[in-house]
Parts: sequence; C-alpha cells; structure tokens
Amino acid sequence: MTAAGQVAPPSARFSALAVPNYRRFIAGQGISLIGSWTETVAQGVLVLTMTGSAFDLGLVAAVRYLPVLLLAPYAGVLVDRHDRRRTLLVTQTALAMLALGFGIVILTGHQSLMLALLVAVVFGVLTAVDNPARMALIPELVGREALHSAVTLNSILANVGRGVGPLVAAALIGTVGLGWCFIANAASFTLVIALLLSMRTAQIHSEGRIPRRPGQVRAALRVARTNPQLLGPLVMMTIVGTLAYEYEVSLPVFGEHSLAGGADEYAWLTAGFGAGSIAAGVFLLFWPQTGLTRMAMISGAYGVTLGLTAAAPNSLVANVTIVFVGACSIGFLTTGNSTVQLFAPAGMRGRVTALWTTAFIGTTPIGAVIVGGVGQAFGGRASLFLAAAACLTAAGVGALIGRIRPRDDAPPTPSSPRR
Repeated sequence: MTAAGQVAPPSARFSALAVPNYRRFIAGQGISLIGSWTETVAQGVLVLTMTGSAFDLGLVAAVRYLPVLLLAPYAGVLVDRHDRRRTLLVTQTALAMLALGFGIVILTGHQSLMLALLVAVVFGVLTAVDNPARMALIPELVGREALHSAVTLNSILANVGRGVGPLVAAALIGTVGLGWCFIANAASFTLVIALLLSMRTAQIHSEGRIPRRPGQVRAALRVARTNPQLLGPLVMMTIVGTLAYEYEVSLPVFGEHSLAGGADEYAWLTAGFGAGSIAAGVFLLFWPQTGLTRMAMISGAYGVTLGLTAAAPNSLVANVTIVFVGACSIGFLTTGNSTVQLFAPAGMRGRVTALWTTAFIGTTPIGAVIVGGVGQAFGGRASLFLAAAACLTAAGVGALIGRIRPRDDAPPTPSSPRR
C-alpha cells in the first residue's frame, strides 16, 4: 500500500476502475452527488428567499439532518444485515420521487416553509440509510486489493460533486428557476438506479450479513473507541462537522448580507468552493492521504483558510480565499473517509461508516442552529470565524489522539492496512 504523501503508481491509483461493477457505481454516484448538491444549494436559496431569516435557514438544515443524528447508528446495523445494493435501490428510488415531487410543487408556486421542513425530514430518514450503504458497498465491489484506490476515488468524486453541484445550481437558478434544481436531482437518480440494476451480481463479493443480536451498535462504538485511527477521525469530524460544514447556512448569510452581494454572491462563493474542491481532488488522486496525522495537518490549514475568508474585506478577496477553503475541505473529508474505511473491520463496515455519517451529517441539527443563530446575531463573518476555530481545535485534538497507542484488548481490524 502506498504510504501517505508518496506518489502512487498508476496501477495502484486506478486499480478500482478495472472492476466493471465499480465503474458503474462511481459513474452513477458522480452524477447523483452533483444532483444532490444542486438541490441542497437550491433549498438554501429557497428558504432564504421565502423568509429572509438565517435562523429559518438553520432550522430547515437542522430538520433535514436530525434523522441522521438519531437513526444513523441503527441504520448501520440495518446495512450490515441486508444486501447493500438492494438497500441502495430502495433509498435512491425514494429520494428521486421526493425530489421530483418537491420540484413540481415549486414550479407550480405552492412551496411553503412547512412543506420544506416536511421534505427535509423525509430526506434525512432516507439519507441515514443511504450514506452508510453506499460506503459499505464499495469493498464488496472491488475486494481488499483495490480498496484503497476505490475509497480514494469515491471520496474525491463525492467531494467534487459537492463542488460541481453549486455550479449547476447557480446556472439553473439564474436561467430557469429554483424548481428545476430539484427536477435535475430527480433525473440524476434515474441513472444511478439503472447502473445499480445493471451490475453483475455474481461479481459482487459479499462480506457477509450479520445475524440479529443485541449489542451490535455498542460493539461498533467499542471498536472505534479502542483504535486511534478510527477514534481520531470520528472525533475530529464531530467537531468540524458540527460547526464548519454548515455552508448551507453560513455561506448564504455571508454572501448576501456580509458581502452585500445577494443570491448571486452565494452562487459565486459556492462556485469558488467547488473549483478548489476539484483542484484538490486531482491532487489527491496522485498523492492520496490517509492517517490521523495527515488529517490533523489538513484540519489546521482548513482553519486558517476559513479565517482568511471570514476576514476578507470584499467580494473579490472572499472569492479567492474560498477556493482554498474548498481545497482543504475535500482534503479533510477524503483523508478522514479513507482512513475510517481502511481501518474498519469488514463485518462491521456498515456500522463504523454510519458513525462517520453521524459525525459528518448527523451533527448538522446541532450545528445548523448554532451557526444560524450566530449568523442572525453577529453576521456571516462570525459564522465563518466560528468554523475556523472548530477546525483549529479539531487539529489539536487529532494530534493528541494520535499519540495514543491502540489498546491491547482492541478488537482486530482485518481490513486495516499494514503500517
């Protein structure tokens, strides 16, 4: 396995792409994630347009991810008990129907805050199952030898989608309107479903299904607690996920109010963020990063770039510094995601990745309300300064956890890379 920071040979970097099922998976997910982030940006603009309130924006984001906070650990058990491809077929179909329905509602002029809240709740329930199912399916598609390549490629693509989606949203909002962002997301799920159905099931190497028994969530927590390479990323993501990854709340307020640029400024900020994500994604493809030490270093850089953006005196400077924020964002996410997947035990992958989902997305109900409240009271700059402080704190915490030796009674992690 390639050490962090070393240039990976081409055969190692792209080995997962030699697997036909993985090519189908990553092609579908790439399109779907672009659609999902197109919808996410549109939802933020919609709520801010309807209410003009940063608090309401934070409330919708909180409700959108509250089910992930409450259900994700148990959803991970569900993923470990059932066929992961079939689970994805169910969740992706339901998400497509939800996006299509709400898009039609917006196009016909019947949107309301209460309806946006209801859609957000249903989205959250489906996401609680969908995220760990997607992450846990990857090893079954490629096997152990190409796992590092697959995880890295998928993490990069996921975060590139996070960057490209806002570009698509900005184009659609500026031309045909908000409703078409939701229609476009629904259409993206259609391709995912078709590609999942086209997979060669005989070439999917199942890691096995666990039987129903008590204590399965506690077992995953015990594994995470006793392995610093799992504990560190999970704790760091909890801190950063709560206070930094609330861009659905902080960037609209920062762009429209602090920079006085209106909805167009939010779109430009997200576009710059996306450009940085894409550039960093290409870099990480050639220099993949894993391990807690690398993650702590990237978290420190993340905090610095967020602080520079918060202090930007005008729109031009903010649109330059946000590019570096996007680059650090994908570096942090990809390094943490890769580390967690590589060190997660095979029979527990659904539950461990569900803990990562909880730390990343499930903390939004708490963070969105805090960031929304800070933005409402002190402005968008304060929200970004808070995010910067969270990243710097996480860097310090990660460095401390990195000094902990794995406990002698720690459960074995058969999928962990040799160090």
